Amino acid sequence: MYIRRNQRNLTSVQRARFVQAVIEVKRNGGYDKYVKLHSKYFAADGESGLRVAHMAPTFFPWHRQFLITFEQELRTIDPTVTIPYWDWTRDNSKSAALWAADFMGGDGRDSDGQVMTGPFAYGNGDWPITYGVTKEKYLTRNMGRPDRPIKLPTKEELQGALSMAQYDTAPWNSAPKTQGFRNKIEGWTVSDSAGGYLHNRVHQWVGGHMTGASSPNDPVFWLHHAFIDLIWTRWQRMHPKSSYLPDRPLGAKDPEHGRVISAEEPMPPWSLHPSAVFDHRPFYLYEEN
Repeated sequence: MYIRRNQRNLTSVQRARFVQAVIEVKRNGGYDKYVKLHSKYFAADGESGLRVAHMAPTFFPWHRQFLITFEQELRTIDPTVTIPYWDWTRDNSKSAALWAADFMGGDGRDSDGQVMTGPFAYGNGDWPITYGVTKEKYLTRNMGRPDRPIKLPTKEELQGALSMAQYDTAPWNSAPKTQGFRNKIEGWTVSDSAGGYLHNRVHQWVGGHMTGASSPNDPVFWLHHAFIDLIWTRWQRMHPKSSYLPDRPLGAKDPEHGRVISAEEPMPPWSLHPSAVFDHRPFYLYEEN
């Protein structure tokens, strides 16, 4: 068992060790498999076949296992390293220390979005983009989306989502009538004015590579999803009588049969059931402050 911490509380040594472990995974050729895996399981409502990483109840457990798998690889390189979390309700501007030159690096430049500062800048030679939906070999960002400005979610918006007692509802996708906590947090179709669009708004706010299926190309992906994981943990504490839904396989006549995974069905690519990761405490704890 190990501890995940708020990135704002890391020492300079802890920041450096995390960065170096991530870069080493990239250097040894292991990083891109995570980018490809996330892209492979990024199936949308309108596509046929199984939905698992997004637009489905497994959004939380799938990403929990995804982070655990990556974290375990980091810890083979440096056993002191864990994935820190980024509380974007607090560190909510591009001047936050998160974006310093010794950690995630800063915004992309105006001309082409290329990140020019920090350890993941292409010019440093350690972070070439080798798998993505565009041809750029450098990491890109477009913080705040200046052409259509957006802000990061607020504490009040997050609290509103956490207050929802139902985990998920039929039709178990990203449609507005899917009213549960999972769809509210994931945030595909709810407008800014309605106080939704949380997880996705963060991806859009960072911009560049964070906006697509290959979003793990930006290492801040892991910090964002560690906070999403902590949000799920907080929701579980707030609603101890509420559980993952659907709790049993959907019937053959259900239009989402074969597309949605229930609590005790195998969750690819690991073949474990979502229920295997409902409790994070056998793996790690959170230091919350």
